[in-house]
Amino acid sequence: MVTDDHTESGFSDVELAAMKQRAAELREQAKGGTGSAKKQREAQACVDAIEGLEGSDRAVAERLHAIVTEVAPHLDPKTWYGFPSYARDGKVVVFFQPKSKFDTRYGSIGFNEEALLDEGVFWPTSFAVLEVTDAVEAQLRELVTKAAG
Repeated sequence: MVTDDHTESGFSDVELAAMKQRAAELREQAKGGTGSAKKQREAQACVDAIEGLEGSDRAVAERLHAIVTEVAPHLDPKTWYGFPSYARDGKVVVFFQPKSKFDTRYGSIGFNEEALLDEGVFWPTSFAVLEVTDAVEAQLRELVTKAAG
């Protein structure tokens, strides 16, 4: 397991691992190709990331994947720092950060700046999630629909 000890660089082992993951994603994206072949590779990476999860992380990621695919099929599945993510025009709108990634008490579903969730001068962009109940799923469907535009 990756520890949270800090290295001489000031970054924890977990943070360094996340940066390496993102660098690998960027290298993969730069391999060339555009269009459907690239989107297919990115979508497979997202599915692989979900399949690599266990327990409640996997259950939540699978439900989020199903929800996004149903209510926002125009968002492209991909990974972002190793997280299952969904992007519009290459920019991540919504993602799942599993609790196992940073050894936290709960996973979270987050929405980036590209998400169309603005409400006045204050709105939430991340939600802790332990499981996807019917009520949680209904709220997620509403949030993803709004965020995706």
